[in-house]
Amino acid sequence: MSATTASGFPGHDPYRLGGSHGHGGHGHGHSATGHGEGGQASKLVTVAYGFWIFLLSDIIIFATFFAGYAVLSHETAGGPTGSELFDLNRVGIQTFLLLTSSFTCGLGSLATYRRDMAWTQIWLFATGLLGAAFLFLEVQEFVQMVEEGAGPSRSAFLSAFYAVVGCHGLHVSAGLLWLGTMMAQLFFKGFRPDIERRLLCFNLFWHALDIVWIAVFTIVYLLGANQ
Repeated sequence: MSATTASGFPGHDPYRLGGSHGHGGHGHGHSATGHGEGGQASKLVTVAYGFWIFLLSDIIIFATFFAGYAVLSHETAGGPTGSELFDLNRVGIQTFLLLTSSFTCGLGSLATYRRDMAWTQIWLFATGLLGAAFLFLEVQEFVQMVEEGAGPSRSAFLSAFYAVVGCHGLHVSAGLLWLGTMMAQLFFKGFRPDIERRLLCFNLFWHALDIVWIAVFTIVYLLGANQ
């Protein structure tokens, strides 16, 4: 007596990829193609996956900067230390601005999902405004430190500090340019699939910058202020 599978059809394997569902076990099944019954992943999924790989490579770059800072954080060459330079109140405001921009960025993503042009643009604009305010405070900090004689050439510690924080600031600047471009494209071209994919990548990029900033805030500023 032949065995009966869970599908109720003799000799039929319901879990075989690409298999035929013919009755009575007479269907001509095909070997697995590697894509499963559902076919290939959508363009949105593959683009997001590829961009995640890019972000991981970017995080590796930041990791090398953090490693260099950890080694050089006490090499002040008789110059000012973090506890003498860092204004944690200003850095706290920067952290609030950037984390809030991540929240508004998420709201913009939800508005995009609803195809709500007005609210998408409003939340993206709010994200850019908060990011610009964050960047303004960072530039203000750099200018003030240089005026006090604490430029990047003063000590190895300060060189590492400007490298880590400046690298993050450059990423924020690039993100703001990207954001402005996406707002213009969205306004003139609407919710096209390619624009939605770019918006998804921007959202991933902006949230990744927030994660990196938490590390900057903790490793550079909080630990540095207690030197």
